[in-house]
Amino acid sequence: MVAVANTEERTHLLVVDDDTELCDLLSQFLSNEGFVVSTAPDGEAALAMLGRETFQLVVLDIGLPGLSGLDVLGALRAKSSVPVVMLTASGDVEYRIHGLAAGADDYIPKPFSTEELLLRVRAVLRRTETGPPREAPAALHLDDLIIEPGSQEVRCGGRPAALTPAEVAILRVLVERAGVVVSREDLARLALQRAAGVFDRSLDVHISRIRHKLGPRSDGRPRIKTIRGEGYLFVRTTH
Repeated sequence: MVAVANTEERTHLLVVDDDTELCDLLSQFLSNEGFVVSTAPDGEAALAMLGRETFQLVVLDIGLPGLSGLDVLGALRAKSSVPVVMLTASGDVEYRIHGLAAGADDYIPKPFSTEELLLRVRAVLRRTETGPPREAPAALHLDDLIIEPGSQEVRCGGRPAALTPAEVAILRVLVERAGVVVSREDLARLALQRAAGVFDRSLDVHISRIRHKLGPRSDGRPRIKTIRGEGYLFVRTTH
């Protein structure tokens, strides 16, 4: 099922799920919210569509037949940074962590309300928006780290760091407040544009991936510290 009106002006989403009734429901709902929606019933079809068309966001079920959602995400991340919101079963905590570690921007457990999915989709799209900015944001420079907000590019020690849009958003918040502890609640609200649940481990996974991709400082010290019970701290170099 594909809605195709005004594709030049409307955001194109791909919903990947083998539940045809759910795909039809989400397609109708998201179309009514102003999106162009295409659907795919499995991973092979999704990758074929992603190779032919341009999408601004993918809603991807993790439990697909054949190629799993994680397989699709891995193949997608090898060549694209298109935002991905994963759908997971309510008890699949480890799969959620694997999905975030593989480069998903967010996840939502089933069953979910269409309104909650809409909020997640819009939040991810806002922080990954690539349209012409009203005023070009200045690059952030701190020590050997450079963040280009407009292009979502990060360079560390003169080398590009392949961060996902969610990771760039989190890193930017921490760098802008370097030397100050940022609470989990503030980091989720400012970077992910949503509340941080009590048992939500997505921030921990994103922070772990950022640490791994950037590596330690030249003196061996960590760039980001976890302050137990308080939040996260991007460490300033002292001279």
